[in-house]
Amino acid sequence: MKATEAKLLDFLKKSPQFVIPIYQRTYSWTEKECQQLWNDILQTGKKKDIFAYFIGSIVYIEKGLYHVSSQSSLLVIDGQQRLTTVCLILEALARQIGDTEPLDGFSAKKLRNYYLLNPLEEKELHYKLLLTKTDKESLLALFDQKDLPKNHSIKIKENFEFFKKKIKELGSDIKFLCEGLAKLIIVDIALNRDQDNPQLIFESMNSTGKELSQADLIRNFILMGLEQNHQENLYKNYWRPMEFAFGQAAYSEHFDFFMRDYLTLKTGEIPNIKKVYEVFKNYTHRSKKSMEDLVKDLKVFSNYYCSIALNQEENKALKEAFSDLKELKVSVSYPFLLKVYHDYKNGLLNVRDFESVVRFIENYVFRRAICNISTNSMNKTFAKFSQAIRKEAYLESIKADFLLQSSYRRFPKNDEFLREIQIRDLYNFRRGSYWLRKLENYDRKERIDVNDYSIEHILPQNENLSQEWRQALGENWKEIQEKYLHTLGNLTLTGYNSEYKDHFFTKKKEIKGGFKESPLRLNKGLKELETWNENTIEERAKQMAQKAVNVWFAPSLSPEILDKYRPPKQKKSEYTIENYEHLSKKDMKKLFEAFQKEVLALDLCVTEKFLKSYIAYKAEGNFVCVKPQARGLSLSLGLKMQELHDPKGIAKDISNIGRAGTGDVEVVLSSEVELRYIIGLVRQALEKQISNDIE
Repeated sequence: MKATEAKLLDFLKKSPQFVIPIYQRTYSWTEKECQQLWNDILQTGKKKDIFAYFIGSIVYIEKGLYHVSSQSSLLVIDGQQRLTTVCLILEALARQIGDTEPLDGFSAKKLRNYYLLNPLEEKELHYKLLLTKTDKESLLALFDQKDLPKNHSIKIKENFEFFKKKIKELGSDIKFLCEGLAKLIIVDIALNRDQDNPQLIFESMNSTGKELSQADLIRNFILMGLEQNHQENLYKNYWRPMEFAFGQAAYSEHFDFFMRDYLTLKTGEIPNIKKVYEVFKNYTHRSKKSMEDLVKDLKVFSNYYCSIALNQEENKALKEAFSDLKELKVSVSYPFLLKVYHDYKNGLLNVRDFESVVRFIENYVFRRAICNISTNSMNKTFAKFSQAIRKEAYLESIKADFLLQSSYRRFPKNDEFLREIQIRDLYNFRRGSYWLRKLENYDRKERIDVNDYSIEHILPQNENLSQEWRQALGENWKEIQEKYLHTLGNLTLTGYNSEYKDHFFTKKKEIKGGFKESPLRLNKGLKELETWNENTIEERAKQMAQKAVNVWFAPSLSPEILDKYRPPKQKKSEYTIENYEHLSKKDMKKLFEAFQKEVLALDLCVTEKFLKSYIAYKAEGNFVCVKPQARGLSLSLGLKMQELHDPKGIAKDISNIGRAGTGDVEVVLSSEVELRYIIGLVRQALEKQISNDIE
């Protein structure tokens, strides 16, 4: 490696051509990065006491073998974003100044022939900078002062327009821009093809500009080390089609998440979104597949992801189901759906059963939300779902898995859902248009677009209700309004919200466009009513709740079939409370039984197991282990010390101490007086385990 300091414009002038290799990411700077560079250049140009401004490094390796007599193109390993952005500024500046020369060397002709073009060369050699694919065609069109291609690079166009506008606004201050550009300094880093490892250098060189995505690192890892023909073949046949399928905007936004879901499916573990690249590298080493087989598999599953998450599904029923799921924001189910989609494509289930699986996921999530069951553990729930699939009874086994979930993972039964949806605040439910749309369009072919309507409170929100409303509701009108205002029975859709205002029910019904004339099914029963009060709200809520049970249906299996899927009962432990020497003492046994009662009451999911030297309490895994001792009950909690909120400071870090049981924190319970506080610490360990989401 050879590193030297250089003025950026001199560096551009002497270099024959920069080529961005296919394994590099596309041009991705946003207005934020462009604005920062613009500010830095102008400030540098305006201050005479600043003679240079460092903007980072340009790392490159010669494309071909080095020959003293030839000028080889330079493959850029790091610095593409800065190079491209400066070239956009230079082209925009050239268009603004034309034949004038606000600073020596800064005319349109000189800017182009020194820094953007090789005037004596032809075809691609004519240009100083060659980007990849869409970026390349767009940038060359700008250099040639032609219209951008139809499928142009969004970022190239946006940033060029940004700089054109900024330069035009400078007026006579344009010389400061020229002076700032002339002062830009870079570190020119030339790599030795035989001695330097471009991939390792690429991974470490990202100190300025826009942070590399996990997808950038993965693409480079796959392609960079390959022989050029093989590299181009993999990019052309597999990686480029993936980029094209995602589209420019969605690729940068979604591809890292696709990779996380793909790796979750393949490894059974959920990677942190910022560590996807590391996990992928480990996965490639363990899989022992060729790089071509790996990227081929990636392409297959990326197509599934685009269908599920990016509205690209061709089947109408599946597309609608995926859209509903997306509106509920259930991306945690995507690893499981990738598996099911793959099985669907391989003929293990038909399209109707696949749609049923998607609907069960949607209904599971919505029912849990209505019943106010924590959604924090659902990533783990769905990550394990594929393990329960029986290929010979595909849909049946998925139904059984849903039905056998318990406690905080349960699929709420009809009676629970029926009860909760009537009393839940649905107006402030974060996806109000979703549930109203589903209720309105259930079992109808002529769908209503709820975006044309707004949510209407039949009983108004105004705290100062009219005398007519107060009389209809009775002397407890205020309590009734507070209780039912935002609930299912009092909410509907209308296109006449501004006309309805806070009018009494009969006027809302009779006015032009009122409930009596409404074409919406949600309003069908309102025209028959003469008033609106507590009884009518409750009655409408019951009717709509019955409909909701059908809209968000639960899976159903006979008890005989469900029994086939129940896990075998665990073998009863050979140990009992009698096996622990210190629990033979009356006081210690009483203390343990008090603790036992409290910890089992924390959640229905908590189970207890007596082992040789300790008693384990488990949800996902052991969250507290109890070792009876002469001084009290030694509890090891499944937390790290820094994760525990312990105002009294009674916990001890035992992460580096050998012990029976699991957990990094020890607390000693020596009397029932301490029980309430210590159960609070134990609860933290349980909640950490249940809600341990991966960012």
